Amino acid sequence: MKHVDEYRDPQVCRRLVAEIQQTASRCYTIMEVCGGQTHGLLMHGIDQELDGVVELLHGPGCPVCVTPAEDIDFAISLCQRAGVAVVTFGDMLRVPGTTISLREARARGGDVRLVYSPLDAVQLAKHDPSREFVFFAVGFETTTPATALAIQQAASLGLNNFSMIVSHVRVQPAMEAIMEAEACRVEAFLAAGHVCTVSGFASYDDFARRYHVPVVVTGFEPVDLLSGILSCVSQLERGVAQVENRYERSARQAGNAHALRVVDETYEICDQPWRGLGTISRGGVRLQNRWRRFDAAQRYSRVALPIVGSSRCRSGDVLTGRIKPTECEYFGRECTQETPLGAPMVSSEGACAAYARHARQPV
Repeated sequence: MKHVDEYRDPQVCRRLVAEIQQTASRCYTIMEVCGGQTHGLLMHGIDQELDGVVELLHGPGCPVCVTPAEDIDFAISLCQRAGVAVVTFGDMLRVPGTTISLREARARGGDVRLVYSPLDAVQLAKHDPSREFVFFAVGFETTTPATALAIQQAASLGLNNFSMIVSHVRVQPAMEAIMEAEACRVEAFLAAGHVCTVSGFASYDDFARRYHVPVVVTGFEPVDLLSGILSCVSQLERGVAQVENRYERSARQAGNAHALRVVDETYEICDQPWRGLGTISRGGVRLQNRWRRFDAAQRYSRVALPIVGSSRCRSGDVLTGRIKPTECEYFGRECTQETPLGAPMVSSEGACAAYARHARQPV
């Protein structure tokens, strides 16, 4: 298939693996930021091919995994109110709040609807003015343009029965928090190509200089990932820290101007709690004052709950690369895809789910 097969060419992959092995004078630790990259690395066995040459650390690249329990609790409380429906993506159903998940709330009679797009939620509100529809907006910079458009469309339609729980997060502040944490072992980053397609990667220049770490933008196919790893290793061998783009077919330094304009018209940057990481400075966005009437937190009262996870789930350690999923004492035992203890095993982009799906064994 054009534009896919060329990035899965076995001969090219073998050549890149050999070049990485020949270039590296020692084992380097590289963190991929995106959950899609994690799945690609494991699905194609790249982690095993580079064992002893590159240690791959898995970052907080799953927006579902880092959505705080208090936001899920808020959504659960709303779906149980008379006349209120919570609208969300399928990945959010099984993620635990403080006590239960949205799926369990729906089983108990809560009104929870699944959609493929935020604009679908707007249409639900348009066609049923007798109910309130609350869209649960999660995701990185890749999904903020779509939810911003949903807000603007709801306004243009004059809808008074549509609002959003805004739980969007921003990638680079999380990378900064990881670099500033004690005992950080990250020596280079594979930046998320889909995020950079929207937001660009110009801001990483200062990040790379400040922390002296290479940042390489990559896609998700094996050639993308291996090319990115080779770029990181080459920089580390030369003792330089620069930003490189190995996802040229999609990512541009300035990003997508139209998408960024829609986001800038709708949102403003704010501090944001991340599950497992705590509150990150400038780590999320909220609706600007002109759109605040669509903020569910302004329409409905919410009880402040602590940001907690399962007492047994080590999501914070997994999401910051301090441990691999297989190093958790519960992985593959009490915590499986059928009986998950926490969000990283629930989400399709979660690191624990990736290790389970691709048969990595607990240590």
